[in-house]
Amino acid sequence: MSKIQDPFSNPLNIETIKEIDNLDLPIMQKHHVRILAHCLQILKIINPDDSSELRDQTSLREWCDNQSSKFDDKEFSDLFYAQLDSTAKKLNTFSQRIGKNIKDLKIDDLVLLVEQS
Repeated sequence: MSKIQDPFSNPLNIETIKEIDNLDLPIMQKHHVRILAHCLQILKIINPDDSSELRDQTSLREWCDNQSSKFDDKEFSDLFYAQLDSTAKKLNTFSQRIGKNIKDLKIDDLVLLVEQS
């Protein structure tokens, strides 16, 4: 099975989206949680078998390049890669700090991260 996902599909399922929408947070914090959840799901798609920290930059770069090729936009790939790489580092650091595997992070954990930012 391919690790590459249709770029027009949403990696978040409707239940996760509803859970975030129902949080008792200001709209900007909900948006931040949604972005973190979206990025986390992408990282899980890129490295489905890795149970440790998500640090495979080659897979991340290839995934971003593949997504941008659908739009013929190398600049998009570079920007998207930089943002996902930055988010992966932030999520890795946070997961280590709270003693969880990054792939085990839940919405409540992302809320905590947003509230601490």
